[in-house]
Amino acid sequence: MRIVFIITGLSTGGAEMMLFKILERLDRNSFAPHVISLTTLGELAPRIVALGIPVDAVELEPGLPSPAGFFRLVQLLKRLKPDVVHTWMYHADLLGGLAARLAGVSSVGWCIRNSNLDKEKTRISIRAIVGLCALLSKWVPSQILSCSEKARQIHVAHGYAAEKMVVVPNGFDLSRFKPDDHARRIVRVELELDVDTPLVGLIGRFDPQKNHAGFFEAAGLIHRQMPQVHFVLAGKGVDWNNPALKQAIDKAGVLSNTHLLGLRSDMPDLMAALDVLASSSSYGEAFPNVLGEAMACGVPCAVTDVGDSAYIVGDTGCVVASMDMADLAQALVGILQLPAAERLALGEAARTRVANHFEIGQITRQYEAFYADLASASSAGHGPH
Repeated sequence: MRIVFIITGLSTGGAEMMLFKILERLDRNSFAPHVISLTTLGELAPRIVALGIPVDAVELEPGLPSPAGFFRLVQLLKRLKPDVVHTWMYHADLLGGLAARLAGVSSVGWCIRNSNLDKEKTRISIRAIVGLCALLSKWVPSQILSCSEKARQIHVAHGYAAEKMVVVPNGFDLSRFKPDDHARRIVRVELELDVDTPLVGLIGRFDPQKNHAGFFEAAGLIHRQMPQVHFVLAGKGVDWNNPALKQAIDKAGVLSNTHLLGLRSDMPDLMAALDVLASSSSYGEAFPNVLGEAMACGVPCAVTDVGDSAYIVGDTGCVVASMDMADLAQALVGILQLPAAERLALGEAARTRVANHFEIGQITRQYEAFYADLASASSAGHGPH
């Protein structure tokens, strides 16, 4: 089956990495994938090409797309003659979905990766695209894959065709993300800390929805109870050149206990080094990948009840109300103060939960079933190639 994936861009965000993980594991005897980026190639393109998968970039400008660029996309799809087109994220759903239909593709799937459409938090341009997609959802896509139940509910409430929605969660590689005592040691050596220093992590790009300011509010409260705890943060924009972060750290009084590491390429080691992972997100998360990654490393999580976070963690960590940083601090302290054997057991339960519900091989099979359904649901398919 020829399948074309259309995505807004190929930088290293959560949606882009999830697409990469699916491409790595797709059954190539049954599926011939091809990737199109609406904008530029980005950091992930060479890694996709290295899998033997062709990648094209349509080079649309951010903002209002040009008719010429859209026409290039239609022509490219006509040339590729895919059996199925799967678009990822709003711009790709809208432009890629319409282009696929104009190119004569009858099996089109959309993909939703966001769970917040609040007026205050969402750019007006995004809300406009979501409104258009809601109208078009009745006829452009045959099915719509959502990475979270919360995202499904929110989009149905905004007018998306409920009967077309399918939920497939994100998946995690348990051979990459795993408990690792060596990683615990080497990360502490790098940070010049004692081998038994407790580490609380917050991993994610600097973005209002991640609520770094709230995290440091919680960090200040933890510091007063457990001054030996250190806070490790990594992600794009999470470094000492960020004045907003420095201000939050100073206000919390945790300057000497905080490590801002910026973008890291050794995420499995960093995750495995933590004693507990925090997610202080205030809105917008659909399915935070960092939770599955930490849990796969045997690291318990304390999270705000945003998106599917509570479902992901289940009974293997703590869930507090969104924006309640005092409760988040207490949840983190509660996990840190567990006897070592109990914290280890909680981490093992977290890894087992990922293995049972979110293992990447199982999730890839669910994606493959989604594509098979898309192809067979199409009444006027191209037939087998």
